[in-house]
Amino acid sequence: HKDFIMACKSNRLVSLSEDDKKHKKSQRVDTLEFQEGQSVKVWISGVDFELQLSKKVFKNKDGSTGELYLLCSDLSCDDEFIQAVYQKRWNVELFHKNLKSNAAITRSPAHTVKTQSNHQFLSIYSAFRLETLALKLKMNKFQLRAKLYIKALKTAFTELQTLKAVSA
Repeated sequence: HKDFIMACKSNRLVSLSEDDKKHKKSQRVDTLEFQEGQSVKVWISGVDFELQLSKKVFKNKDGSTGELYLLCSDLSCDDEFIQAVYQKRWNVELFHKNLKSNAAITRSPAHTVKTQSNHQFLSIYSAFRLETLALKLKMNKFQLRAKLYIKALKTAFTELQTLKAVSA
């Protein structure tokens, strides 16, 4: 008894009525005639209930356009609400990417529950700190991480040179 919103591939086959679904009359999502801001009721094989299909058109950085199709199980939702909920989900995806790429949450050398828990907590904390620092400095998180990494390498190299000079 939970509702969902999920992305749908443009080549997914849908039927526009329950009768069409029973007679296996379907068409690709990208061939449907409806505008952005509209929603269409569709039926999908293997799903026993009606779904609402929403379309979002966006512009890529290279100037090309793309289309995002979203399926929603709650038929009372309007297109604007579906897009807003999906956008919130996307921000969670970006945070998870930050956790994996910049905070090394998946690369824990720990083996006990306590050390794994500490690693998880500190990874989340470091991702949060990186996020706030990136906002404050108006930098991309990946640029900031690279800048910190280069600074750490320079410091380590200077210390290595000092140790070499002392031992020689």
